Amino acid sequence: MKNRILKNWSIIRVVYVILGTMILVQTAMNREWLGVLIGAYFVIMGLFSIGCASGNCAIDSSKNPVQTNKNN
Repeated sequence: MKNRILKNWSIIRVVYVILGTMILVQTAMNREWLGVLIGAYFVIMGLFSIGCASGNCAIDSSKNPVQTNKNN
């Protein structure tokens, strides 16, 4: 768990944490509790490298090569 938080930081993880924190603070100040949950989700996704913050949403082109038809 400690390695997951401290290692392999990317720009997208930093963006998730910063924007999630901004959403969390603003919605807590306005007492919009659904927004607090959404902001907390983004902060957790960035901190613990889960979801799209860990790169699971991207398609790795090296694993899925494009098939070309050379018979034409």
